[in-house]
Amino acid sequence: MKRYVYKATERKSRKTVSGVIQAESEREAGKLLVEQGFVPDKIEEEDKKSLLAKLKNKVSTKDRIIFTRQFATLIGAGLPMSRSLKTAAEQSTSKPMKAVIEDVTASVEAGKALSDSLAQHPDVFGDVYLSLVAAGEMSGTLDTALARLATQDEKDSNMISKIRGAMVYPGIIFVVIIAVLAFMLVAVVPEVRKLYTDMNKELPGITQALVGISDFFANQWWVIAVILIASVLGIRAYRRTDAGKKTFALFKLNVPVFKALFQRLYMNRFCRTMEMLLGTGVSMLDAIHISARATSNFYMQQQFEAAAEKVKSGKALSESVQDLDYVLPLVPQMINIGEQSGKIDEMIGKAAEVYENELDEKIANISTMIEPFLMVIMAGLIGIVIAGTLLPIYSLVSSIS
Repeated sequence: MKRYVYKATERKSRKTVSGVIQAESEREAGKLLVEQGFVPDKIEEEDKKSLLAKLKNKVSTKDRIIFTRQFATLIGAGLPMSRSLKTAAEQSTSKPMKAVIEDVTASVEAGKALSDSLAQHPDVFGDVYLSLVAAGEMSGTLDTALARLATQDEKDSNMISKIRGAMVYPGIIFVVIIAVLAFMLVAVVPEVRKLYTDMNKELPGITQALVGISDFFANQWWVIAVILIASVLGIRAYRRTDAGKKTFALFKLNVPVFKALFQRLYMNRFCRTMEMLLGTGVSMLDAIHISARATSNFYMQQQFEAAAEKVKSGKALSESVQDLDYVLPLVPQMINIGEQSGKIDEMIGKAAEVYENELDEKIANISTMIEPFLMVIMAGLIGIVIAGTLLPIYSLVSSIS
């Protein structure tokens, strides 16, 4: 299935709308739009759009959270689904989100289920979202499912914001280190070499090394640029392969300082998603598969997929996850308690709460742990540059005296 960006006119209201639709071909996309009550004005395969256009039409997490919360409230108040979607579209201040809602509304009015209509926008609504909506439709608890989704989206968004915020200060220190080194190599080291050359003196060994580095950066900068570009493209291509996904996934799980944070982040995502899915009536196997993808870690996904196969063969979930790599002990323990009490979703939710609290502590300590390490690196590098610039100058002055 290909994705097509379209502009169309609604037959009844004569209103111009835009959005994204999935179809086998451009002609099929036009046919689907006509069936939904639209007159297509322009249909374009999404991959042909410019990067700027893609970024401009990107729906943010905040926009999705606002829509989900509003939609849940309207459905809970007893409004028909179509009317609720139209009201949510009218209240939306985001043009990309508004276009998506209008497209979903048209699809629902054409007779499609809400989950199928949302599935036409996979870049906005993921597997977890669609599964919960489908379960809510089947059980008649759509408003509850949407409210849970909004709450979980908010928690995930806050967690990511905290992690990014914790990395701001170390990032600033790293930029300062690079800026100081660049200034010393470009502005100071050449002057030291010129001074020694004018006085027919031989440069000290450490200064000669710095001069060599400075000349390389000044004259062979294009080599560095080519290497960097090639490295970035190569890494991006490798990350798309299964081997690359596994390598980077294991790196996150084992990287010093951050590994404890990543492990708890993945456990929290798995447990919180399992709680939502099981609480909404999704089957155990489907819940495991979806929650595995929700971790966003290829290796952990493989681990939980293997556990799902064991559950499928009749083994208890607690036993299936007990011996998995990087699964923290609390998860199988809480699942086991849930299996015995018949409240797996509640117990696994409590495990998610524990990991949320631990994540807050880990995030708060990131800057504290990284700062001394970066300071030592900065002191060492700047010390080497100073030893190669100021000390030779001092020796030169002393010899003249």
